[in-house]
Amino acid sequence: MDMERIVRIFEGRQSEAFDIRRYYAVLVPLIEVDHAPHLLYQVRAAHLSRQPGEISFPGGRIEEGEKPRDTVLRETREEMGIGPESIEIIGELDSIMNSKNDLIYPFLGRLNDVHYEDIQYCGDEVAGIFTVPVDFFLNHKPEVYDLSYKVHVDETFPFDRIQNREMYQESALSFPMYFYNYNGYIIWGLTAKITRNFIKELRKKQ
Repeated sequence: MDMERIVRIFEGRQSEAFDIRRYYAVLVPLIEVDHAPHLLYQVRAAHLSRQPGEISFPGGRIEEGEKPRDTVLRETREEMGIGPESIEIIGELDSIMNSKNDLIYPFLGRLNDVHYEDIQYCGDEVAGIFTVPVDFFLNHKPEVYDLSYKVHVDETFPFDRIQNREMYQESALSFPMYFYNYNGYIIWGLTAKITRNFIKELRKKQ
């Protein structure tokens, strides 16, 4: 291996997410209700194995050979019954990671010619839907709490090979956790974090 070959391999390379377990994509749907922009949310069905009964955006795991944008269009059709012809992808929001080292790509999309009362969501995956005015989020900051995860490793981890091992043995990871309460609907976790990111960018550009 020589220097010039290394340069040729990496020249102009753009960064990618590293060491990710799985990739997901979600749609943050904008819908007009009473002539005002709202965000559309879904309540996950109670029998689902992952996050039953919680509030989320439509989305799911990116399948092999699929682009994130295609994932949100496919998943929104499957979960909400809204076809790609009615979804105008406006842009990308900031990607985020969950506690399992999965990467989520959120897309902001406008629902064209879609009326809230006509949405026929999939009852196998979705227990219900609701909307929240964008102005609500602009006028109400989320509650913020710190959530900490204590580092846990099995007894075979070679702490004896590293400096400051006592510090790492007792370390913990801490993350801000956001909560919005809208008419009894508790929006929290990644869904609240994605919502906050959208509102934060909206405020910056106003």
